[in-house]
Amino acid sequence: MNIRLDSSEKKIESAISKGEYVRISNLNETEKLFKEAVENYQELAKTKRITIRVNNQDLIKVKAKAKRNNIPYQTLLNALIRQFAEGKILVQF
Repeated sequence: MNIRLDSSEKKIESAISKGEYVRISNLNETEKLFKEAVENYQELAKTKRITIRVNNQDLIKVKAKAKRNNIPYQTLLNALIRQFAEGKILVQF
């Protein structure tokens, strides 16, 4: 059988043939760690519905700005929340 490998698979095959991979003694613990990492990643990728009260005048302004930029206002609000969470927007009170 002729199997085609992509570049990353070829690198792995090469490393195995060179003896660069070693068997780990705590396979069960490592599997558990990777499963937990996958679950955490999947949880982070989800979205969460929230309900907030917003001043009507502010919401009208946000909707108008979103419309001028041809995007849904919820998308704009989500982008603003993400930028704030990442420290790209600072709010002074």
